[in-house]
Amino acid sequence: MPEGAAISQMFGQIAHRYDAANHVLSGGVDFYWRKVLVGMVAKAKPQVVVDLATGSGDVAFALRRKLPAEVNLTGLDFCEPMLDEARAKQRDQFGDEAIRFAFGDCLDLPLESESTDAITIAFGVRNFEDRLRGLREMRRSLRPGGRLFILEFSQPYTWFRPFYYFYLKCVLPPLAAIVTGKKDAYDYLACSIEGFPARETLSAQIREAGFSEVRAVPLTFGIVAIHEAIR
Repeated sequence: MPEGAAISQMFGQIAHRYDAANHVLSGGVDFYWRKVLVGMVAKAKPQVVVDLATGSGDVAFALRRKLPAEVNLTGLDFCEPMLDEARAKQRDQFGDEAIRFAFGDCLDLPLESESTDAITIAFGVRNFEDRLRGLREMRRSLRPGGRLFILEFSQPYTWFRPFYYFYLKCVLPPLAAIVTGKKDAYDYLACSIEGFPARETLSAQIREAGFSEVRAVPLTFGIVAIHEAIR
């Protein structure tokens, strides 16, 4: 598992170019992934939603646009430069009150037990220093019947893997260096994606953390998946 402090420092170095890198390196498909995620959350009709590893806030902003205005929405992250980016974007798009952005470590959430209807986390679970501990923290924070939504890289369909891993190892890092100036961060990204468990294994880990129902929805040839779990 990666070291939390090193991950925070790495993301802090690329915060100002993070959004541009996501859009370029995914070919814009990240917009579609967020749309599917937000649609799944909206169907659950939560009243209190927390977006973990919120980064520059793209998932939180997508949720704010989709969910009713009365829904309480918080974005938490343990990287202050990323939170600064999110707050700046909020001032430009919504004003200061639409979403509460605050510091929060996924392994020790600043949330009361059984206080949240839905938790979202996009591309953050892969970076947990202790995955089971983080999953259990999310379960603790959810009310009975509450839902966890994890959007994360996964293992693609077998036929697509040679093309995908060629892109990850040979194309993505130099392209990321052009966009962000930090090739090493995206060398880490490629390695962390390749080593991340397949949908079945992650589903089993979510169940081990105490969730009663888990389903995985693969997207884009399986390179990402949304895991939905019920407390």
